[in-house]
Amino acid sequence: MTRAEELENRLRLLVNFGGVVSKETNLQKLLEIIAEQVKTILGCDRCSVFIMDRQTNELWSKVALGMQKTEIRVPFGRGVVGNVASSGQTINIRDAYTDGRFTHEIDRLTGYRTRNILAVPLKNVGGHIIGVFEAINKASLPFDADDEGILQLIGSLAASAIENAQLYESLSKSQLETIYRLAVTAEYRDQQDTAIHLRHITEYSGLIAQGLGLPEREVENIRYASPLHDIGKVGIADAILLKPGKLTPEEFEEMKKHTLYGAKILCNAESSLLQIACKVAGSHHEKFDGTGYPARLKGEQIPIYARIVSVADVFDALCMPRVYKPKWETEKAREYILEESGKSFDPAVVEAFDKVYGEILKMHAIGDGKATIIPGITKELHKHTF
Repeated sequence: MTRAEELENRLRLLVNFGGVVSKETNLQKLLEIIAEQVKTILGCDRCSVFIMDRQTNELWSKVALGMQKTEIRVPFGRGVVGNVASSGQTINIRDAYTDGRFTHEIDRLTGYRTRNILAVPLKNVGGHIIGVFEAINKASLPFDADDEGILQLIGSLAASAIENAQLYESLSKSQLETIYRLAVTAEYRDQQDTAIHLRHITEYSGLIAQGLGLPEREVENIRYASPLHDIGKVGIADAILLKPGKLTPEEFEEMKKHTLYGAKILCNAESSLLQIACKVAGSHHEKFDGTGYPARLKGEQIPIYARIVSVADVFDALCMPRVYKPKWETEKAREYILEESGKSFDPAVVEAFDKVYGEILKMHAIGDGKATIIPGITKELHKHTF
């Protein structure tokens, strides 16, 4: 390839890079995309993207292409990456093992041999350093001035995308925390194991959605909307909700209204996640054969989200003790779900449930409330486990 052809190819890759990174809002995926793109553009063996953690004064990376995705943390001012972050200057090392800033520990642990390194700071529009790019082992000669310029240009494009993804992640966490606090409000009234129940509904619903082959965004939506399925219980009197025995026909009719209350609480929301939660709350007691409530919907008239949560909710309810019944063994509950295929439940959803049943069992076995749904949220829920 001639010099002109190489430059033209790099320009094409740079244009493509800008288009790709501007569309991704998931931070982890964005970092993976950036690392892969840089690796291709520079023709190097590995690329890592380190993000500045102001709270710990460290730089972290879960993206180290060619290595397992174990999180790497580097103290600010230490090593090549730490020095780039503290100085704000590019470091281009032609022979890593002759440079005192290079630490050999990762090479020793992995058996990898680092030859040359190019590291540039990631700066936002305000000029503040938010991270570092580190490219390792260019395929031919060591990194040159052109490589430095290209990586600096990539850094300016990537920094904006990374900050946008971080903002999106922060907003998403705030929304999810609100959802879980709402869910706790409804659940703690008649559950002795609130955090466990909410975690189970979240994870079971997500696993079933994956088993159905739904897109990843839809899987996430169903995971985070599902805990609000019983939000309408806030409108049910304690005398009915907490009754240890069988409900009278009149009491059962009143209990059914929690689906209507839930839908009313969540209806007309602007958030797409709460719109999904509204469908779940209003329809998760509908049955595939049309004998459920409150609207006696049938088959695909029932939103797919509600059909998924229905299976997850019934399985979890059967497997956990309630004031009106002892818990069932998981295999007995599974058999019930399979028997109700085409009656209470969508056969496709039941098939997906059975497909991921092994993973559901693993989650069911975690009964101590320690598994994390969202950092910081499950910890908060654990405080409210009665």
